[in-house]
Amino acid sequence: MRKLWALLVGALVMGILTGCTQSGEASKDETVTLKVGAASVPHAEVLEYLADDIAKEGVKLEISILKDAVQTNQQTADGELDFNYFQHIPFLEQTNKESHLDLVSVEGIHIEPFGVYSNTIDNITDLPQNAEVAVPNDVVNFSRALLLFESNGLIELDGAKHSDYTVEDITKNEKDIQFIGVDSLLLVRSLDDVDAAAINTNYALEGGYNPGEDALIIEGSESPYVNIIATTKEKKDDVAIQKVVKWLTSDKTRQFFEEHYKGAVVPVF
Repeated sequence: MRKLWALLVGALVMGILTGCTQSGEASKDETVTLKVGAASVPHAEVLEYLADDIAKEGVKLEISILKDAVQTNQQTADGELDFNYFQHIPFLEQTNKESHLDLVSVEGIHIEPFGVYSNTIDNITDLPQNAEVAVPNDVVNFSRALLLFESNGLIELDGAKHSDYTVEDITKNEKDIQFIGVDSLLLVRSLDDVDAAAINTNYALEGGYNPGEDALIIEGSESPYVNIIATTKEKKDDVAIQKVVKWLTSDKTRQFFEEHYKGAVVPVF
């Protein structure tokens, strides 16, 4: 009887240990899938480049190329996306304010210096009188474009303001430049219809332009518009997202940016 009891207890213990081992192995091998909204260049490109490294740490990325920036932020807030990677902090803050969202920055990754391009002139000083210039139609990047023109001596802005500039804040405009708000996704196409366009570097790259060679004027690397990983407050410290951030701020990513974009994408880590 004692031997039978001992055998039963031994079998029970082995079963528990075996169950624990199998459960642990399953947990170790489990892959977490993160849904990501990203601009195609350079955001999605670098994520795809790092995908295998990230997968080795148990995180699979499902990358959706964004078609609408505000909608992508809304999808992130609603949980349809786990995080997004396409925007800078001023744009995120403006979207949070206008759309009543509460997304946060997880980490800054890179800067894309903002530039002005043209299909008709080779020097910004050749802008004609009453030139039509397309600029992003969102508040933050419209203001950013005006600041770029001011820093190059083309216009002057109201010194009493420090952000969110509009055409009403232009105090000097000798060439009477007409700034036309256009959806950021359409700025490259607009170059056939205007004298010049102020374009975010990711969209310029998508359109086949080399910012270092083709931009008539461009921001310096000290630009405050750092592109970030954004998500909800609840997911900010998520282990899987932090694994993605680790690879996005690695030497491998730095080398990728430097070799592929030749100064058009500047790492900030």
